[in-house]
Amino acid sequence: MNWQRNLWTLCFSVIFSAASYTMIIPFLPVYLLELGVSEGDISLWSGVVFSASFLIAAIMAPIWGRSADKNGKKRMVLRAGYSLAACYVLGAIVTNPLQLLGVRILQGFANGFLPASLAIVASSVPNEKLGFSLGCMQTGLLIGSIIGPLLGGTLSHYLGMRMAFFAAAGALFLVTVAVAFLVREPESTINNNPKGGLLDDLKIACKAKVMRELLLLTFVVQLAIMVLQPIITLYIGKLQGSMEGVAFTAGLVFSLGGFAGAFSAPVWGRIGQNKGYFNVLAITFLGAGIFCFLQFFPKNVFMFGALQFMVGIFIVGINPAISAILVNASDEGFRGRIFGLLTTANQLGSMVGPLVGGMIATLIGIEFVFVFTGTLLILISIGVFIRYMKKNNA
Repeated sequence: MNWQRNLWTLCFSVIFSAASYTMIIPFLPVYLLELGVSEGDISLWSGVVFSASFLIAAIMAPIWGRSADKNGKKRMVLRAGYSLAACYVLGAIVTNPLQLLGVRILQGFANGFLPASLAIVASSVPNEKLGFSLGCMQTGLLIGSIIGPLLGGTLSHYLGMRMAFFAAAGALFLVTVAVAFLVREPESTINNNPKGGLLDDLKIACKAKVMRELLLLTFVVQLAIMVLQPIITLYIGKLQGSMEGVAFTAGLVFSLGGFAGAFSAPVWGRIGQNKGYFNVLAITFLGAGIFCFLQFFPKNVFMFGALQFMVGIFIVGINPAISAILVNASDEGFRGRIFGLLTTANQLGSMVGPLVGGMIATLIGIEFVFVFTGTLLILISIGVFIRYMKKNNA
């Protein structure tokens, strides 16, 4: 088996998977306006539409993770890729907000492309290449997050949101075909008869202190990140004084964070391998929290974009560090299930975050969402540092 071919094929696939996602997701508030939602209700509708998919994905993730361990992780990548492409086509033809909500629910059922891809990489690469490889996968995600908003913002501005949905569907379909022909999963990682059921998987994860803590941490982290997603486009519109052309401007700003992260992700991976992944978590949470908090203050889009770039440098190091710690803490035959549980924690945070962000924006103002998120990330950094020091002194 050629682990390098698996790694680079999946990195390439993740780039376009992430691009397909970010071509659409940041601009859903704009699409909702096109579908007839009033500006007064847009924050609440955005939160509901964002969260619906994440709730279903959170429920399904452990099921898909167990199926990945039993039937093969590659099959899960193919299932998710083709299904999500079909969902994007449906998103292009909706005519009202309720139909869009229905499409987002279907996306929740289809989810699972990334965790299955990560599980294949984690099982394929030599252990000494784990941090670097997961950092490369994170870089792929961030390159996709650069391409996606730029392409999605441009398509939305000139051709409308529907064309962005069609383009996302086409890109994801093509890379899924590439995975089908090029990726080879190690046979030894397929467990044809995993013991117990879903509750047993959860019990295994909860009994292991490191797994339990990191699953909880993943939930809180994703909540903090997703608090911002429904409101950043609206906040940029506020900073520039109107919603005219906001999709294009927001695409550029979103891409700044991805551009910064694409360069720093492999660096954080190497630091984690050499200095410890808990160290990386403490530093990246602190940096992301400080610069996120500072986003409360800008009076123009240029300063906000500069701070978004700085947030991107730090926040990109979080997920690879968590994934690497979990891989080292789990058996090879449990990898699909632990990544499924990780996805559940991630999706639950993604579900709650937009609702919290929408409520804060509606009740006290959009800018206070950055105060909440920055403070939360800084507090997490302090908690991780204390935990790491206790671990070293134990």
